[in-house]
Amino acid sequence: MAKNISILGSTGSIGIQSLDVARNLKLRVSGLSANNNIDLLEKQAREFLPSIVAINNDELRAELKNRIKDLNIEVLSGIEGLKAVATVDEADTVVTSIVGIAGLIPTIEAIRKGKDIALANKETLVTAGGIVMSEAKKSNVKILPVDSEHSAIFQCLMGNNLKGLLKIILTASGGPFRGKSKEELKSVSLKAALNHPNWVMGSKITIDSASLMNKGLEVIEAKWLFDVADDQIEVLVHPQSVIHSMVEYNDGSVIAQLGSPDMRIPIQFALTYPQRAENDFSRLNLLKTRSLTFEEPDLKAFPCLRLAFEALKEGGTMPAVLNAANEVAVGLFIEEKIKFTDIPRIIETAMERHNKNNNPSLEDIIEIDRLTRNKILNM
Repeated sequence: MAKNISILGSTGSIGIQSLDVARNLKLRVSGLSANNNIDLLEKQAREFLPSIVAINNDELRAELKNRIKDLNIEVLSGIEGLKAVATVDEADTVVTSIVGIAGLIPTIEAIRKGKDIALANKETLVTAGGIVMSEAKKSNVKILPVDSEHSAIFQCLMGNNLKGLLKIILTASGGPFRGKSKEELKSVSLKAALNHPNWVMGSKITIDSASLMNKGLEVIEAKWLFDVADDQIEVLVHPQSVIHSMVEYNDGSVIAQLGSPDMRIPIQFALTYPQRAENDFSRLNLLKTRSLTFEEPDLKAFPCLRLAFEALKEGGTMPAVLNAANEVAVGLFIEEKIKFTDIPRIIETAMERHNKNNNPSLEDIIEIDRLTRNKILNM
């Protein structure tokens, strides 16, 4: 069981729930980082007394340092702060829950320092899956999935011969717009997009869920996590969010992992693997569940999922372009500068205009990410 953890993105939804798990398991927390929520970071620092905290906003570093000057805690900021939190000596496991490609560099640094990774940042594997998994193998560290879907697959594969695996079946809730047509989606509001029917998440991932891009990113992540071929990954819409994902074996057996839609459950398993620990988290009541239904995803109304499959098939730097374009487009939608249906249009345009690099370095991926963002913002 992990005895000592560090959390990148401790003030976000996953970070807050990770600290809830840390309380339950009585784990030592050695590092915390936040984007700009200085009030919550201070509160967390006072409760968990980490060795180091980092705030992404350089201007807030001095204020945070002054606020917690009575504590023996190092205060840093920016990318150097993230790296320091990711590599703090005492931590044996790093929870990476920063949203977006911002989590890539600190995750790589943590791996190189021999830290196991409890991965909640999809974009790390989406943009640089080959590089990240190669570094993990080289450093002999575990990449333990935190996403409920990938945790489900991970658990369904435990104890089985992977040579018998036929396919992975990722389930999707369908988000708040399930069943709407492409025409109806043109007029949906930001408020409606942020109203997820089953999960409480940050705004970016909630919009991704509404567009099905979240599932597209998970498809690419699954390819790297479980070392499967592109055509071994299938997506099914499962509105109840009870079955978190399934695997099918070559003998026809399908194994599913079920649970309450509570992110603390997969977070805890990533931090206790291969053991399990008691908790007082929500429990699944099958008598109240009544029915489990499944549908094919509507790729015409929700083309983001199709674009993710295309980026996966293309490989090279194309998934990094997909991710960068999506991050920018979602940001513009949250700022109410574009329509919901403009998100896939922007992504597809960026992919069509990209000259793919089939064998990129980490530096290439970071540069492609920067160029893609600039091109979209200057369109």
